[in-house]
Amino acid sequence: MMKYDICIIGSGAGAGPIAFELTKAGKKVVILEKGAIYNEKDFSKDEIAFVRRNIITPNLEDEYHTIEEDIDGIWTRFPTYETGWSFWNGNILGGSSNLMSGYFHRLKPNDFKLKTVYGDYKGANIVDWPISYEELEPFYTKVEKEVGVSGRVTKYKHQEPRSEKNYAYPALEVHPITRLFDKACEKLDFTSYEVPRAIISKSKEHRNACYYSNYCGSYPCSSGAKGSSRASLLVSSLKTGNLTIKANSFVYKLDSTKNRVTKAYYYTKEGNKKELEAKLFVVAAQAVESSRLLLNSKNNYHPKGLANSSRQLGRNMIFTGGGIGSGEFDLSNLTKDELFTQGLFVNRALKDWYFTKEFKGGTVDFLFEHANPIKRANSLRYDNNGNLLFGKALQDKIYENFTSKRVLNFEIFTDWMPNDNCFVSVDEKYKDKYGVPVANIRIGAHEQNVKVGDFLAKKAMKVLAQMGAKNIDVNISPLPSANLQAGGCRFGNDPKTSVLNKYCQSHDLKNLFVTDGSFMPTGGSVPHTWTIYANSFRVAEFIKTIF
Repeated sequence: MMKYDICIIGSGAGAGPIAFELTKAGKKVVILEKGAIYNEKDFSKDEIAFVRRNIITPNLEDEYHTIEEDIDGIWTRFPTYETGWSFWNGNILGGSSNLMSGYFHRLKPNDFKLKTVYGDYKGANIVDWPISYEELEPFYTKVEKEVGVSGRVTKYKHQEPRSEKNYAYPALEVHPITRLFDKACEKLDFTSYEVPRAIISKSKEHRNACYYSNYCGSYPCSSGAKGSSRASLLVSSLKTGNLTIKANSFVYKLDSTKNRVTKAYYYTKEGNKKELEAKLFVVAAQAVESSRLLLNSKNNYHPKGLANSSRQLGRNMIFTGGGIGSGEFDLSNLTKDELFTQGLFVNRALKDWYFTKEFKGGTVDFLFEHANPIKRANSLRYDNNGNLLFGKALQDKIYENFTSKRVLNFEIFTDWMPNDNCFVSVDEKYKDKYGVPVANIRIGAHEQNVKVGDFLAKKAMKVLAQMGAKNIDVNISPLPSANLQAGGCRFGNDPKTSVLNKYCQSHDLKNLFVTDGSFMPTGGSVPHTWTIYANSFRVAEFIKTIF
């Protein structure tokens, strides 16, 4: 059995930088990835394959989660094969970074010290981070160059300090509707924030520049422009000759002594059991699955799970709070050519209320409704009275919708308040097809999530109204977005209250690191991906100093 220097479980944003840096340093690295290996030639805009059937996530009848929701004051558990609510986000080399939209926002200095700035929230477990923005900033900059971030820096009152004046790549082309957005913001005295994207506007090595297909979110990128871990980091890591990738390898348990992890046990696609030894282990399987793996790895030395002497493993899960809204635009706002220009990005956001005097605010990103034609047509199958449409009536409604209007959406991102009723656990009663206990996710949403979401929605709706939008609608929900996961392995300086130290190293097992979003004690009011990438580069630098 071959021994490796470093074994990484997972291959997404938390894994790629570790492989990239350590293979360049001459270490023999192996990645155990649950999914298969695909590349650009395998990726299409097939809505049936990638959205309707989810070919790159497990069948929920075989591999599921259980979700606990508060129903009339009673925590009630639902297996996801009953509800269809999937918390799988891309079992594929590069993980969910293949499927992201690539909206990249840095955290800001005060995000690292929310407790100091705002104090305690009743019912929430807010703590300051053990590191500062200044410690992470050089690695945000590294992500801009290595992963590739395109944009134009917006100057506004909450702008975070930058060591580089500009982003590594020029801004992507934007849709004509941005002119309406910018004018509306100017009229309202709001700042039109130009959103950076992890999509390269110029070709880089084996990656081609964006060709504006209009299929980013939920789809892998067929040009390599999107900054997935696979395209931006793992391809280069393979070229060193020091990286081995074992695809279709589901790691179900880690073995350990009292002080060190010794082996990873995994199932192959055919269901065969295998094991692998390494000197150092990095878990980066996305937050829910990382907590599940460590909880299922309990042994005589660690009866509550690996890295769980604090009893905090799986606790304080965070997602993103907020909601969505929309407004319709037609030929009264834009010319036909402008309205139906396809592919170009909106790349606009509101961040004037990222911080307020009274509470932590958030971000509102604007984007056109997804291009998926099947989903869009399916949403039109009822008339205004709720009657199912058939034949010509349905055909006429679809034709009118597709040829006379477009919907501009907004997505709200607020800090998900960590709390005692948002956690991951395992239960021997619920097992997947391998006989491994599945992750149970209790989703307790703090009331502050909805309050901030409502506040930001009112600002976004003002912009849409000023732009001339019709049929403006909003939905603020306490339920989370399943694709934005963090927490569960909180890092901190005190081993009694945290799972990891400031370098994302287990307090209990010194050769165990966790580098996906699990380390985050608070999530910021933005998608987590850029911060996960940056932190993983930071941890890689630390590993090089000790190993």
